Amino acid sequence: MIAPVAEPALHGRRLAPVFGGLAVAMFLASLDQTVVATALPEIAGSVGRLDQLSWIIIAYHLAAAASTPLWGRASDLYGRKRLLLAAVIIFLAGSAFCGLARDLVQLTASRAVQGVGAGGMMTLSMAVIAEIVPARIRARVQGYLQLVFALAGVIGPLVGGLIVDVSSWRWIFYLNLPFGALAVTVLGSRLRLPARSTDRSLDVPGALLLVSGVAGLLLLTEQVGGAAARWWLLAGSAFLLTVFVWWERRTAEPILPPRLFRRPVFVVVTVALFLTTAVMFAVVIFVPLFQQTAAGVSATRSGLLLLPMTAGITVSTVLGGRFIARTGHYRWLPATGLALEAMSAFLLSRVTVGTSLLAVGACLVLFGLGFGMVTQVLVLALQNGADRRDLGIATASANLFRSLGGSVGAAVFGTIFAHQLNDHLARALPPGAALDADAVQSGPAAVRLLPAAIRGAVAGGIADAVDTVFLLATLVALAAFAVALTLRAEPLRDDR
Repeated sequence: MIAPVAEPALHGRRLAPVFGGLAVAMFLASLDQTVVATALPEIAGSVGRLDQLSWIIIAYHLAAAASTPLWGRASDLYGRKRLLLAAVIIFLAGSAFCGLARDLVQLTASRAVQGVGAGGMMTLSMAVIAEIVPARIRARVQGYLQLVFALAGVIGPLVGGLIVDVSSWRWIFYLNLPFGALAVTVLGSRLRLPARSTDRSLDVPGALLLVSGVAGLLLLTEQVGGAAARWWLLAGSAFLLTVFVWWERRTAEPILPPRLFRRPVFVVVTVALFLTTAVMFAVVIFVPLFQQTAAGVSATRSGLLLLPMTAGITVSTVLGGRFIARTGHYRWLPATGLALEAMSAFLLSRVTVGTSLLAVGACLVLFGLGFGMVTQVLVLALQNGADRRDLGIATASANLFRSLGGSVGAAVFGTIFAHQLNDHLARALPPGAALDADAVQSGPAAVRLLPAAIRGAVAGGIADAVDTVFLLATLVALAAFAVALTLRAEPLRDDR
């Protein structure tokens, strides 16, 4: 193998254009996770039926999550710059095909191509930062990148709705092209990372086993198929992942090296990321749902209600990064942040229909302050504890477990919400009244059309179900807090 010569650490003006290109790539990849949500009714009228369009979202998430380990390990072997540029180009090709799609099959396949590129963009953007930025200021720089990721995810539905209102849904995808081209131009000309030449090869059998097993698990969390199909999916995924573990212990160049799991910091960080992302999805999904269906708030106002959370994330991200840069200490930040998350989730479980939006906003600010102390610091700790040869796959693993946490969290919390709502309606509906809870969950418009007596029972049921979701989210945050307490601090390395 020809050893690469390390790029000198970047600061200030030299770092700014590179960070700008990485931020654009991260923004586009995160935005396309949620931007189509508000456009689905419009897309349904063009390429398919509404009850089939969840595949447009599922395909993207599946491809992004399943491909992250491949991008990470490949970048360790072959260098990050060329692969990052390839990921952006794949994403742009998928975006163009999405805009040109004429039926649901074409659109779903194109979204999968987009997702493959997005998996590389999200993983390699953070891995590049880890390679070119010294550890002491890396928390601040990666914190800004994490903020871009969070902001894009929150404003995605709003952006999608605005585009559909003023133009065609196809422009949701076409608008990626000029911004993605800008990212390719900037990164291609300003990012200086050495190419790598190696006689080592990528673990293709391990990659196929891992991707298949993870894809099966993610499909399981998306509630695909009937009960029997899901049992088969669970059994198949378990078998594939078991074979994957067996194979990784025996192959010379594993896609996910078992040595990573022998590092306590890797185990602590991945488990904590899984749990904290699950809690975040509970907040992002069920706060707007409660406000629209139970409290009668408009979709726009309920979406804007998430902005205080973004403000909280911004403040704690900036302050936390500066604290680490000045002191070099980071161990207690994730535990403190998760304690704030648990407190916020518990307060949200106490919210009623009569609770003011100001009070709800204060709870979300508290959650954002906590969340901003967690993710960026955990990723820093993971990268700081990884060997340079494993930097890409370690970063990819963080993204993989975060994606799994979001998918599993959304599925579990959604199932609990549905069961609680069904139980409440069975008890609270007036005699002789019949109502399908699935119809209620189709949206706030369906709730507003119900007779007054039934509407009151439904609003109470939604409130009780959301309370249960946030009580469970509180327990999940406390479990993550307990895990974070075991994080062992290691001196921040200056060798990046």
